[in-house]
Amino acid sequence: MKANQKLSGHQQVVEFMNNLEHPLKREIEEVRKIILSVEDNITEQIKWNAPSFCYNGEDKVTFNLQGKDFFRLIFHRGAKVKEQFEGTLFEDSTGLLDWVSGDRAVVKLTDMTDVNAKKDKLIKLVVKWIEVTSMQ
Repeated sequence: MKANQKLSGHQQVVEFMNNLEHPLKREIEEVRKIILSVEDNITEQIKWNAPSFCYNGEDKVTFNLQGKDFFRLIFHRGAKVKEQFEGTLFEDSTGLLDWVSGDRAVVKLTDMTDVNAKKDKLIKLVVKWIEVTSMQ
């Protein structure tokens, strides 16, 4: 590939993951596969120096890889400032979300056992997040 040719979002993430040195790299890859499997229209790119998942071109879920014995998924409504509102976007029936604000939440994952235990709830959560944030 020519040096001046821009990498696609997927290529950016593949390159990022190939170069990633993180104790939970295997778990991060697994969560990436889970999120991409949820919906055919989910795309990925690098945002905030980590893989981020988009729906209709808008970032919805982004990894935060700052920890060593854990990593986080940040659920948000994209880069642009949105109108604020009271409460939270929806009632989280999975119990996974730690709400940072009404339209921003975090899920913390610690190891492969944790990833596997949360997989079904994570899929449900990504579907719900995309559904709710795409209506706004």
